[in-house]
Amino acid sequence: MNPTTEASRAEASGGRTLTAHQSSLLGRATLGDQLRRHAQSRAAKPAIVAYASDGQRTVTTYGDLNADANRAAHMLLDLGVTRGDRVAVMARNRVESVTAYYGALKVGAAYSGINVLFGEAEVRQQIEHLEPAAMVVAAEFLPVLTAALEPLTSRPELIVIDGAPGHRDFRDLLDAASDSEPDCDVHEHDLAMIVYTSGTEAAPKGVMLPHRNYLISTAPAYTWGLRCRDDDVWLYVMPFHTIAGIGSLTSLLLLGATLVLPASLDPAVALDMIRAEQITVLAQTPTFFLSLADHPDFGPGTVGTVERCLTYGGQVLPRTVDAWHHAAPRSIWGTYWGQSELTQLGSVGWFKQLEDVPDQDPTWIGKPVGHLEVKVVDADGAEAESGELLCRTPSVMAGYFKEPEKTATVLEGGWVHTGDIVRRDAEGNLFFLDRNKDMIKTGGYNVSSQEVERVLQEHPDVVRSAVVGLPDERWSEAVTGFVIARPGSGITGGELRDHCKSSLAGYKVPKEITIVDELPVDPQGKLLKRELRRQYAKD
Repeated sequence: MNPTTEASRAEASGGRTLTAHQSSLLGRATLGDQLRRHAQSRAAKPAIVAYASDGQRTVTTYGDLNADANRAAHMLLDLGVTRGDRVAVMARNRVESVTAYYGALKVGAAYSGINVLFGEAEVRQQIEHLEPAAMVVAAEFLPVLTAALEPLTSRPELIVIDGAPGHRDFRDLLDAASDSEPDCDVHEHDLAMIVYTSGTEAAPKGVMLPHRNYLISTAPAYTWGLRCRDDDVWLYVMPFHTIAGIGSLTSLLLLGATLVLPASLDPAVALDMIRAEQITVLAQTPTFFLSLADHPDFGPGTVGTVERCLTYGGQVLPRTVDAWHHAAPRSIWGTYWGQSELTQLGSVGWFKQLEDVPDQDPTWIGKPVGHLEVKVVDADGAEAESGELLCRTPSVMAGYFKEPEKTATVLEGGWVHTGDIVRRDAEGNLFFLDRNKDMIKTGGYNVSSQEVERVLQEHPDVVRSAVVGLPDERWSEAVTGFVIARPGSGITGGELRDHCKSSLAGYKVPKEITIVDELPVDPQGKLLKRELRRQYAKD
């Protein structure tokens, strides 16, 4: 607490001194505090509607969520978890995960999610780096976690969702704990979460995000930029271990919206849920929207209530936009860009049809949200129309966990160096060209992998494409394409190269295009190009 603030409050109260906790509660801004306020003002409003794999539906109100978060906080305190510790959660998107998250926040501990698709080595790597004081794990992932912990000398306190012999049961501990607000001194600069980057380029880094970031700029940007309201009903499919998942959940619960958690991403199940829950907002990668549009049940009867389709991590196809325009005529598309290092949200743009997009350029990612200051620089650091996007914002990360050198590099000169190559026009629109590390340098020319991917996607027999540069003695890097073809099409790599020649300069045309059954992606559907480079690089 600022001593000047304390003195001012003492003077205003006639010289009567407030306790440290009273003074803290009087004006502090933490995520747990806002949940408590919602429990007072909208106790009966659904915060989370969750579906189990058997179709069972449960509703958790803001009052319920706050009470269980308090119980989780007392549970963690009883296990010795204190302010500044870390709490890890390895479970699917379910109410218990959210309860554990808010329990950690109320104690002053930082939350970190572990990818449920991780194998033993990957789980061990994150736990060794994070050093959590406690872990909440769903019983289905207990075997891989147990194997990951086996060689470690320091192990977290384990709590198991759905129970397991010889382990503490999450629900039993909650039921035995008090639902009173924990008497914990949590500050807005304390870490709320440590989010590990997806590792699409290299080893994941732990991005440290304080409570303050959400309350001062990220949640407000959701209202100004993403047009979020407290009456929104979201079909929520973003995994909680990612910044898109835990970050959006945080902002939406701060605003008082309702989140619907499905048990799976099956298109048929998702469409049924959209209809049953009267979903108004969807946010996911373009692949998800395409999978729904291609399902036989897709139409006004299933998605007619959707008002906003938010997409990120790629470019939405024209046929996807057309299909949604006819099935959900009230809907509007939002394209947005962000990074964990910025506490997620960076720029937003809205369009009804692709004709509304500036320059009809599908690389458009909108304009910076109100709290973000940007500049674009060339390789020499001079401001330019095209180059690396640099950012600064009140919601910049506190740094990379245990990695001061990497932190200093990415924050060099007082700007976040995003590693993203963009173009900025005279009106301030941003157009995403490529990740710096995905830009292909071939024969002395720079080629945007995403530009080549867009051309491939225009072919009617292409379902999805990926383009990378592979080491080559002649070209330095050879532009190389990988395509998932429409079943039964019989399209060949040679035919697709001819298709590219009609739209691209010769040096941009892939030297080789391989038809594949699947492409490596992360849990959100983002391409893992480093995996393609690893798998197909010639010895």
